[in-house]
Amino acid sequence: MGITQENLAERADLPRTCISDVERGTRNISLQSIAKLASALEISISALFPEDVKISRADGADHPGRRQQLVNVLLVEDDSDDVELTLRAFKQARFTNRVRVVNDGARALDFIFRRREYARRRIAEHPQLILLDLNLPKVSGVEVLRQIKADKRTWMIPVVILTVAQNINEIAECRRLGAERFIAKPVDLQRWSLITPHLNFEWALVKPTGASARNVPK
Repeated sequence: MGITQENLAERADLPRTCISDVERGTRNISLQSIAKLASALEISISALFPEDVKISRADGADHPGRRQQLVNVLLVEDDSDDVELTLRAFKQARFTNRVRVVNDGARALDFIFRRREYARRRIAEHPQLILLDLNLPKVSGVEVLRQIKADKRTWMIPVVILTVAQNINEIAECRRLGAERFIAKPVDLQRWSLITPHLNFEWALVKPTGASARNVPK
């Protein structure tokens, strides 16, 4: 578009270093910054995510022409009010991501590892991000995290811990086991946007526009 980094930074009210890092592909930015960039460029948010992109793997190999996929989110939460608030925040933001909800630790493990009632779950529904409450019935959140991180099939899935009170011992154990981040409940868009720059994987949480926006379930 012929816009310099300085001009774009000024239009978007972002630091020039942020624009430079994004252009080089060395920074993940928050949803709020994505919205600012789209507004500054006078394009839709979804237009920032082309259909065909180059996906970089952890081993450094590039795969031209692969299509960027929306991240499947698994929400593990037994409190129906917290579930409703979290889903409402996603709906208000018009996220098109699939969000699957399970309400206890045992069902979470069954879903993740395709056991029992989820034995025929499609591979395409495999979660790429898990939002995990710690105070769960049947199997605790800490134990769910331990099993996820102990299995070579799932240890790379980012797990974000949902917490109400800062239990120092639990937090320390979750960090040791490999939890990505912690977020205070109830989850809302502002709290969610604070942790997205720290999730180290190729992902997209995008709003539909135009015709696609009319197809989002109410």
